[in-house]
Amino acid sequence: MKNVFDWLKEINYNKRPVSSFNEKDWDIWNSYMVHRFISMDPNYLEIVNEAQAILPQNKKEIYNIYKEYIPTNQKWNKYVKSKTKKANPELIVYLRNYWECSSKEAKEYIEVLDISEIIRILTSMGIEKKELKQLLK
Repeated sequence: MKNVFDWLKEINYNKRPVSSFNEKDWDIWNSYMVHRFISMDPNYLEIVNEAQAILPQNKKEIYNIYKEYIPTNQKWNKYVKSKTKKANPELIVYLRNYWECSSKEAKEYIEVLDISEIIRILTSMGIEKKELKQLLK
């Protein structure tokens, strides 16, 4: 075994018994990552919810559940990335300094304020047009 993808291949396709792996293989197992990748397929969410109820240290038990309940396939579960756009950290610092507030509050202001209002605040702080573009990306 080399990584989490090898474990996913075992769960989805090879389905070897628990006894066929040595302790070094089990050291590579990462319950969190296995749950995370299997949960990328909406058809397996119920299985993942059940398996997550088991302590992460019970690697062999988790493996057996997935091995038994997930049908044999060579399907690749695409990793789903967050679509939430994060604010530029430098912009947060500028607004935090402007309002003398926390970063969390500055992020909330960014979500609520219109872009024209943010531009007005930044220009009042002496930010040049070139830097404005970078901050608002």
